[in-house]
Amino acid sequence: MNATEKRAKLADTIRKGEFVTAPGVFDMISARIADQMPFKALYMTGYGVAASHLGVADAGIASFGDVVSRVRMIANGTKAPLICDGDTGFGGLLNVHHTVKGYEDAGSAAIQMEDQEAPKKCGHTPDRRVVPIADMVEKIQVAVEARQDPNFLIIARTDSRTALGLDEAIRRGHAFAEAGADVIFVEAPESVEELRQVGTAFNKPVLANMADKGHTPILSADQLQEMGFSLAIFPGLGMLVVGAALDAAYRALLKDGTSANVEAPMMELADMHRIMGFEDVWAFERKWARDEAAE
Repeated sequence: MNATEKRAKLADTIRKGEFVTAPGVFDMISARIADQMPFKALYMTGYGVAASHLGVADAGIASFGDVVSRVRMIANGTKAPLICDGDTGFGGLLNVHHTVKGYEDAGSAAIQMEDQEAPKKCGHTPDRRVVPIADMVEKIQVAVEARQDPNFLIIARTDSRTALGLDEAIRRGHAFAEAGADVIFVEAPESVEELRQVGTAFNKPVLANMADKGHTPILSADQLQEMGFSLAIFPGLGMLVVGAALDAAYRALLKDGTSANVEAPMMELADMHRIMGFEDVWAFERKWARDEAAE
């Protein structure tokens, strides 16, 4: 399935009212493992990419060039449609235009952009500030105009809930919907009741961010769909589980001097070989192997 087909598939899934649960992926191991399963989409987390690729905080340090290379790598290496974190569009209106074209060309099925001031911060950290509504509305309008494929989804996120309250966040969501955003994303609701208000506030698809260990209650896909949401991303699940497993495994190695006592679950090497494509490598080598004895 090529990028155009994956975009059409994701857009059609949402239009038909099928709920989309997208696990967070941050490198090719996490992406390949998730892609073995029948998820309707994957979510490329900006936090995870900044951390795994550069070893830095999700605080506006990763550039467009840093991130779009990861978009292309993950999108081209997986079968499922890929929803990608696009931060603030990496600058002003011209940057947004360039970012949307770059993400679409790289194979993304959707881009998420937020209304934070630069430098942006992770949505579940303090002291986030947002730009005026009019500035974000212009970014959305530019993004809609920049895309070539109408199935390339523009997801508009507001980070205003934390500093300005839920009413302002919903007001911004309505303005973003009118500007042409395909999906509305209110970041960091702080209760089940707030999630319920967000899920029923808009006439367009709404995304829920299930950020493990963050400020928003973690609910199931069924609960979220009942509240009116169309998509849920779980951006931190993979990297938090991997981080905990590596910490435990490396501590055991340091303490005991061996990996024999590691208690964290460990994938079979044969399974990792399969996921990473070694079976195709071996098949290729068998097909093209020379008969050395005949030479």
